[in-house]
Formats: sequence, structure tokens, C-alpha cells
Amino acid sequence: MPGRTLSTVWSDSLFADVSAQLPLFEDLPPDTIDRLSASGFGRGLLTASLRARLRKAGYRDLGHLAQSAPEAIARIRKFGPIRVDRVRTFILDEIARWLPEGRAWHGTEATGARRLDRLRAIPVERLPLDADQIAALRLGGESCAALSLRSRRELLGSGFVTSSDLDRVVATLATILRPPAPPSAEVARDAPESDGEALAARRAARLAEQDREWDEAAPAGGRHRAGTV
Repeated sequence: MPGRTLSTVWSDSLFADVSAQLPLFEDLPPDTIDRLSASGFGRGLLTASLRARLRKAGYRDLGHLAQSAPEAIARIRKFGPIRVDRVRTFILDEIARWLPEGRAWHGTEATGARRLDRLRAIPVERLPLDADQIAALRLGGESCAALSLRSRRELLGSGFVTSSDLDRVVATLATILRPPAPPSAEVARDAPESDGEALAARRAARLAEQDREWDEAAPAGGRHRAGTV
């Protein structure tokens, strides 16, 4: 498709719906997740009210956001796709500071390309469509990737599948691609499983205090500088 990037193709496809249900980042080393977590919600990224909304929704820090799905984050009041993209960009910049190839490996297109490669190894018959639907859509012998790159509008327009059919397909693809949650290096090293919740609570309290100190230290005119979303 000359002149079209992968992200342009994905934006009008089932794959975009699938990606919205998957973590912002995957395959991050545990120590990188811990470093993201140690920085709270990042200095200068979010206003105090937005940080409070994230905490109320159960999000603790950047490490937690990095492992969360865009769709879930965007449902928080005052958030949405544009703000989620800004959060993703901020986290990617932080990752790139610590990992030599972090930006190239963990960028949106690179992550999407790896996920698409995994779907190419899975036959479309694994999806919750019957044989007649697969045949009518001319997908016999194809992979899950072939269907994932089709437009929802185009598929519905064919008359062979319903919106509910496609919702089930998207959910199945997301389940196939969703990675297991990586363990925190700090929790795995220092705390038994039963202490995990207490450790998370202490960390959240520490980060809330860190945010308060940053806000108080910032000049009055600088608390809503250009980088803050």
C-alpha cells in the first residue's frame, strides 16, 4: 500500500480495536517497570487533578500505566485518546533513557508489527466464526492477521457478519495476544506474595507525597507549563 504507513492501515481495522485492549507496552524488563514506578506519574506530565483521577481509578504510577490498555485509561474522566497518546509518548521517552534500543523496539508501530507477526502464525479457523462465514469473507486458509487488518465497516457491509460477531473476534484476538503480567522486580525480590498489597499501598503513599512536594516546589506560573496535559 504505497503512501500508507502501518499505523494508517491499522487505524481503520479490527487490529486497532484489538490494540486498544492490549497494554501500552509489553516485554519491558522488570527493572524498567520499577524505574517507571519509582517516578510516580512523571514530573510535569499531568496536573494534580489528573493524577488524583488516575489514583481514584486504581492506577498507581507510570509503571502501572505502561502495562495498562489504552481503552481502559481513556475511560477515566478527563482522559481520552489524545491524552493517552501523550502519556504513551512520555513513557516511551523515559524508556529510551534507560534502554539503548528502547524507542525503536517499544514504539507503537514496532509493537504492533510484532503482534501482527504472532497473528500470522494462527489460522483464522481459531476465531469464533463458522465455516460459512469464513468462506463468504474469502478467508479460507488465511491467518488471523489477514482478518485483523480488515475494516470493521467493510466487514459489516459484507452482510456476512454482525457487530456482535466482530466483537467476539476482537476479544479472542486480544486474548491471544495479551501477555502475562510481568512481575515487579522489587516485589519478587523483597516481598512474599501475601505482602504485595501492603507494599503497593506504601508505594502509592510515597508517590503521592512525592507529587505534592513537586507541586509545591514548582513556581506558580510553571505548574501548568506546556508539557503538562
